[in-house]
Amino acid sequence: MEKNENRAEIERKLSRLIDAFCPILYEDDEIFLKNMEGRNLAGDDVRRYQHWEWTQGVGVYGLWKLFEKTGEEKYLDLLVKYFDRQLDTGFPALNVNTAAPFLAMSYVGEHLHSERYLGPCRESARQIMERFPRTEEGGLQHMTSDTLNDQELWDDTLFMSVLFLANMGRIERKQAYIDEARYQFLLHAKYLADRETGLWYHGWTFHGRHNFARAFWGRGNCWITISIPEFLQIAPCSGPVKRTLTQLLVNQVESLRKYQSESGMWHTLIDDRDSYVEASASCGFAYGILRAVRTGLIDREYEAVARKALRPVLECIGGDGVVHQVSYGTAMGRESKEFYRSIPIRPMPYGQALAMLFLIECLETEA
Repeated sequence: MEKNENRAEIERKLSRLIDAFCPILYEDDEIFLKNMEGRNLAGDDVRRYQHWEWTQGVGVYGLWKLFEKTGEEKYLDLLVKYFDRQLDTGFPALNVNTAAPFLAMSYVGEHLHSERYLGPCRESARQIMERFPRTEEGGLQHMTSDTLNDQELWDDTLFMSVLFLANMGRIERKQAYIDEARYQFLLHAKYLADRETGLWYHGWTFHGRHNFARAFWGRGNCWITISIPEFLQIAPCSGPVKRTLTQLLVNQVESLRKYQSESGMWHTLIDDRDSYVEASASCGFAYGILRAVRTGLIDREYEAVARKALRPVLECIGGDGVVHQVSYGTAMGRESKEFYRSIPIRPMPYGQALAMLFLIECLETEA
């Protein structure tokens, strides 16, 4: 496509993505709610979890990025409406996944100079520092709304909780929060980053000291591709920490280039070409790579890797703006990689958001 035609199509698809976003954001997740009811929570507690989970958290972060880029008040209004709705409902118990929506909320609170939004963020950051369960060596245990996951580290945690903690450290000028976030990145890398491939395992358990099914899960890896550039923008640093995180990203991107499918997308198990290609991970990889290139973290040669994903991602966005080929929320594949191959495909808020992030970054790099 010519550059102008390319830009016009990206803008058209982005507009459709946004139109489809809110209905998916507020759609009830019957499987999740059933699992929560199985914990015998009170009805009000279940209702608090209903639209305040990691799936929505990633979604509203994408919406915040859209507002940040365009300055259009309609996007800020959508965020305020979402946060006000939850403030009226009440927040669920804090865990790794229910911390995720607070990242966008912290940015909105800062932008509006509003204690209404910053207050809950401040309390949640304090809870992460003081009350979150820890693994050996002080890792943030990946406790979720329905599972304790005792002594487990998951790659999801860095995006879902650690970016928020770092952002509150920046906003509140609390160096202890930023230092803790840096430590969590380094500790998770110690146990999840594979020395041979540069890809990241989904999880690690200190019970038995292993990486479960040793799966290089697509979306789990994309949280890393996104989180390292985002973190280094939130909490800039130099020296060994920056060098280490940057090299981890380069190692991963080199492997992503190797395993990218002919179509330009990536498989839900990155190194398994018999597993299905998956849109949310592909968008996350492409976004993270483009952002890392634009901010000078990695070499410009990697831009072509991200750009190769553009055409198939655009084709995954239906005429109604819904992103297809998105895998459902994924727990830990504890024994077999077959678990990941059989995850169902369905529209999800994070699929919309990760596609938005990718297309926004495409427009940014073409400006």
